[in-house]
Amino acid sequence: MKRTVDSAIRSVKTVAECPRLTKFSLHAPKAVEVEFDNGSAYSLSAEYLRICSQQSTVRLDQSEDNLSLDQVISGRRHVGIMSAEPVGNYGVRLLFDDLHKTGIFTWDYFYHLGSNKFSLMRNYIQTLKKHGLSRDPHGRSDFSLQDAELHAVKGMNMH
Repeated sequence: MKRTVDSAIRSVKTVAECPRLTKFSLHAPKAVEVEFDNGSAYSLSAEYLRICSQQSTVRLDQSEDNLSLDQVISGRRHVGIMSAEPVGNYGVRLLFDDLHKTGIFTWDYFYHLGSNKFSLMRNYIQTLKKHGLSRDPHGRSDFSLQDAELHAVKGMNMH
């Protein structure tokens, strides 16, 4: 019982400590910029927001030992944000071009994502590597595309 009370106190304290959002800007299709009253400002990419969507099948702060392959979101490097719809006065629903639209991003969650951007993205990349997956869409990687383009150019020079 004490553990439950302590956990509830910590979560209330965490929410109370989040600064107030002062600016939200959608730079479709690639990013969202948010600024807070404590001076913090973050540019959050569409890929990062898509993989961090609370309605996605996996949370990045979850232990990767508990993840199965079907829980890992991969291939979202080139995803875009089509629109942002206000939800009350506490957040937005982002519509991504892969048609994912069930996640609501609260202002507090944007602050969490911005404050922890590097560790969450590092965890995501490590999880992808562990499962042999890529940030690139299935069957495509930037390295492979560059090699293909280089090969095509070399082939044209041989004629």
